Order: sequence, then structure tokens, then C-alpha cells
Amino acid sequence: MASDGQKQVFDQLRGRFVALTPEEWVRQNFVRFLIEERGFPRGLMGNEISLTLNGLRRRCDTLVTDRAGAPLVIVEYKAPEIEISQQTFDQIVRYNMVLHAKYLIVSNGISHYCCKIDYDNNSYRFLHDIPPYGKLV
Repeated sequence: MASDGQKQVFDQLRGRFVALTPEEWVRQNFVRFLIEERGFPRGLMGNEISLTLNGLRRRCDTLVTDRAGAPLVIVEYKAPEIEISQQTFDQIVRYNMVLHAKYLIVSNGISHYCCKIDYDNNSYRFLHDIPPYGKLV
């Protein structure tokens, strides 16, 4: 607990304590799921990654890269009480206009959606599950 009385949680990717908001709870649990259940390498993941979109500074919730450092997966989180909507997908797609990741994931801790971007055919496909890291690269 911080000196201001707000609960905090240790973020293993940022290496520091952060405020434990409902969205942060989703982020921490989802990152743990990706690492422990899907084999995502912790060293290739980052939380709150800065990017510039149309001259404005934005932050991508979680970015996963391939072993060469190229963006592979962008994850956008919402609090559990926030329904995943078209607006959520619009937000992650805007980030991907800058990052050009191959996979996009959105989660509110209850519902999760993963889609694969096919740049060659200018299309995307929703997947039934989140693949292990080894199948993404």
C-alpha cells in the first residue's frame, strides 16, 4: 500500500509498483497468463509503451515483440465492468497503424478477443484462442 492509502501491485514488466486500478488488475493477470500459460518471453514484453499517433503521445497497454525486436502483439485492456466495444477495437487499430503488429488482443479480464492481421491481403481473422508464443512467430 502506498503512503496515500491507494493499493498498489508490483508490475514485473515495468519493475515497479503501480496503482491497482481495475484495469491494472486485468493487465497484471493477463500478463501472467501470457507468460505462464502461453510461453510469452517476459523479456520481449513491455507495459505502457509510448508511441506517437498523429503528433500525439499515446501509450500501448502491452506490447510483445518477436526476437528481432519487431512488434508482434499489441494488447489493450479494459476494466472488468467495461464492455469490449467497437471503440476498443478502433483504439487498438489506431495504435497498430504505428506499430504494425501481426496480432491484436483486447481483454477486460472476462472476455478476450485475438485477431491475426494479414497485411498481404489487407484483412484480419479472429482466432478462437490466444496461441502460444511459439506459434505466433
